[in-house]
Amino acid sequence: MRLPTPYRPEAEVVAHRLAALSGALEWAVASAPARPWVQAVRDNPPPFWAMESLLREYPISSAEGLALMRLAEALLRVPDAETAIALTADQLGRADFDGMDETGAAQVLGRSTLAKLSSSAIALSKKFLPDAEAPQGLLTKLGAKTVVAATVRAVQLLGRQFVLGQTIGDAMDEAAAARKKQAQLTYSYDMLGEGARTDADALNYLQSYKNAIEAIAGRADKAGVCEKNDGISIKLSALHPRYEWTQRERVLAELVPRVWSLCEQAARANINLTIDAEEVDRLELSLDVFEALAALVAQHQPQWRGFGLAMQAYQTRALELIEHIASIGRKYKLRLMCRLVKGAYWDSEIKRAQELGLPHYPVFTHKHHTDVSYLACAKALLDAPDAIYPQFATHNAATIAAILSLAAKSGNPFELQRLHGMGEGVYREVLKNPLIGCRVYAPVGKHRDLLAYLVRRLLENGANSSFVHQLADESVGMEEILVSPLRLEPESAFVLPPKLFGAGRKNSAGLDLEVATQRAALQTAFDNLTVPSVPEFDAKKAASAYSTSATSYKIWSKTPVAERAALLRQCADALEHQMPRFCAILVKEAFKTWGDAVSEVREAVDFLRFYADEAERIMAPVALPGPTGETNELRLSARGVWVCISPWNFPLAIFMGQVAAALATGNTVLAKPAEQTPFVALEAVRLLHSVGVPEAAVQLLHGPGETVGAALVALPGIAGVVFTGSTPVARIINRALAAKDGPIVPLIAETGGINAMLVDSTALPEQVVDAVVQSAFRSAGQRCSALRLLCVHDAIADHVIEMVQGAAKELVLGNTAEWATDVGPVIDKEAFDGIQKHIQRLHSTAKPLLAQSAPTPAAGNLIAPQAFELKQVSDVAQEIFGPVLHIVRWSGDPQTVIEQINALGYGLTLGIQTRIDSRAHALAAAAHIGNVYINRNIIGAVVGVQPFGGEGLSGTGPKAGGPHYLYRFCAEQTLTVNTTAAGGNAALLASMP
Repeated sequence: MRLPTPYRPEAEVVAHRLAALSGALEWAVASAPARPWVQAVRDNPPPFWAMESLLREYPISSAEGLALMRLAEALLRVPDAETAIALTADQLGRADFDGMDETGAAQVLGRSTLAKLSSSAIALSKKFLPDAEAPQGLLTKLGAKTVVAATVRAVQLLGRQFVLGQTIGDAMDEAAAARKKQAQLTYSYDMLGEGARTDADALNYLQSYKNAIEAIAGRADKAGVCEKNDGISIKLSALHPRYEWTQRERVLAELVPRVWSLCEQAARANINLTIDAEEVDRLELSLDVFEALAALVAQHQPQWRGFGLAMQAYQTRALELIEHIASIGRKYKLRLMCRLVKGAYWDSEIKRAQELGLPHYPVFTHKHHTDVSYLACAKALLDAPDAIYPQFATHNAATIAAILSLAAKSGNPFELQRLHGMGEGVYREVLKNPLIGCRVYAPVGKHRDLLAYLVRRLLENGANSSFVHQLADESVGMEEILVSPLRLEPESAFVLPPKLFGAGRKNSAGLDLEVATQRAALQTAFDNLTVPSVPEFDAKKAASAYSTSATSYKIWSKTPVAERAALLRQCADALEHQMPRFCAILVKEAFKTWGDAVSEVREAVDFLRFYADEAERIMAPVALPGPTGETNELRLSARGVWVCISPWNFPLAIFMGQVAAALATGNTVLAKPAEQTPFVALEAVRLLHSVGVPEAAVQLLHGPGETVGAALVALPGIAGVVFTGSTPVARIINRALAAKDGPIVPLIAETGGINAMLVDSTALPEQVVDAVVQSAFRSAGQRCSALRLLCVHDAIADHVIEMVQGAAKELVLGNTAEWATDVGPVIDKEAFDGIQKHIQRLHSTAKPLLAQSAPTPAAGNLIAPQAFELKQVSDVAQEIFGPVLHIVRWSGDPQTVIEQINALGYGLTLGIQTRIDSRAHALAAAAHIGNVYINRNIIGAVVGVQPFGGEGLSGTGPKAGGPHYLYRFCAEQTLTVNTTAAGGNAALLASMP
């Protein structure tokens, strides 16, 4: 690795940054120039459409501001009028629900709030519509549809304020006009758009960049100083559809030549080219690409001084990044342009760290800590004039003043930067000094492509701690807005990921596989692992195994629940400690990809801890109310010996979850793992035994379901069966249990599903495609929750289908032991043959959307992702447990689509992709589905967060990993004691007044 781990204690990093600034800044003096700037902006506010003014009139904490942000994100990309109106009405109408109170005046309050929103939307539109106030103007003519139409128009015109031009030519003309008013301005043009999902997307972005550079070159001074010319900013993720660390070799082979073609073009024109910053997990890869390009610059264009990189101060390793970039500049004898920004993906970085269970956050959680980092980084940039030309991008007046102070001491050249449409009021004052230069980061493109960018800026600058927000809020005093950031908070602003679930349950520790040192432990475990054959259990000995388990039950069930829970927590800790070994087993035995293997070990750990906590919670006696003279108490107790039958697709997590649930509640277990994956189950049982769970309390009985499984289910005296697998096998078990004499035996069954995702035309196609590809093809489609049916609105279907096709083609098919593999083999030859039969059937009955690859059972039962377009939902005959996706177009009422999905009879998972909040919740309520996911993928349910399980043909419930699951493993007893039997009601008599 080039840089230290990003997951370090925040206070430790900030203390280092403060030490780096020691003696460099006297804050009161350095920030003093900002005071008149702030006052001048407040006295002479910028135009209505500037970010500061928007946030003053429509703060994102208000209903109006939230509606504006949500509409800005989605409205302009909606192609059909019906959905556009529904989206607008939904966002403005949400205020109806905010007016509820206990007096029954909700309707009046709702009308009042909606009227406020309506007038707000109209006022916003009037700001932009020249003829809106005319007697026969637009608003008069619109009549009853005024609110919707005004809002649509307002959002359309709002987009114009934050994009410099829809074409590079238009943008350059606007820049030329702006320079007539402020001669110090230069520009860095940003061609708008999301990251590429397909190679066709990447090539389109490449051509867009080439065209822009050609246009900029036409007006550049080829003989002058490079930093005085306009330039361009590029995103590496826009130029390659798989810009990920797992595809490093491919990225270096394919992406570097693409970017080098742009660098050569920019170098010949003497303009600057900056590589924009991206997420934390791409930083090391970005540095690999950057150094490869720097070497080419040094070899072919050594005179060029315009090659650069953007750096994010909110990252905990920002200062080390600057030191590393300076070393690259010195190594290749280059002067690099470095843009320092605060960072644009803060919220997603926080969530990712929580989801992955990482030890610390890779970004600062306190806003002023980011400010400290920014200033320390600014000093480091200014101190490296031989290798770096600093560019400081900020809208914070105090930060600008501090930078000017640092720069004055260093005497080295630099420039300031701002975003187009933002910070104009502050920079109007700053640039009154003609010696200060400012570059404007200027988006270029269609207004609909601006919206994701705009919402990101609204979120960044709308936060209460944001300088831009505080500048707009005159209730924030001058001292508060210019307060020194040079202080250390000892604790993170948020609970750290390991404590995400509170003091009661520790989050399972995860890995960031982008970090080479974390990958190394897994690779070593894999290299040293041999998967032995596991002896099969003799089904004829089932009765003996039951007898042993029943004897153990008499002791285990009497073990206090706290002791049982403690053993499960010890097992969780041991499993977490042995993560590399268990991941290696999953990769080698179950053909898991490394990412899936890590997730599965974590899920098993979570099950152990969650069920330990739940058992202690539910098995505590509950006192019930009743008449005086008696006590009433509800108690839970274990049922007996349980049969746990687990599948091969989650051979550790589901196995451990079933076993842990039974053990936690005092039951004993006869555990039959899938015959394809017995070794990981054997190791799990050994781990339970190693921490003190009696060997007789959990026995592993490996063998075929037709013999061993059937024998266990048929045993007299079995207290319950928990099963995960196919619906037909669940039916067989259910019938076998029902046919037995004796007590009615409970069955917990979690089976498969024809899981659907409904997409309307408000959804962002890139997000949809990410969710579809992950849900349908990750794990080779071998998840109960995997996406089988995509229902996409006809207005966007062509585009979405084309993107799904392109994205699926980019997936790497192969051996899951390879880090680059996305889609591994299906579990065995039987599964391979069954899926191939379905694919052949679909080729004759549906429209193939992906090329059919030649069957490769000899190469490890590999099946490439497949997709087929069907005419209607009912054409999906059955679940195909592999990487096969069905796609259906829809139009009209989305409720009808949900009814058609319900009619299939399955009910496990459902995805809904829409920006219409009321629609999403209405569709979820109408769906007979166990797990509904809105605007995300439909896989990866987290224990205790998304309890998992379905209804109908998808299972019996209760949901695994949920608060109701353990009750099914328990018997209930009510204990009533007559406390007056001996001598009367002494307690009542004693309390007589």
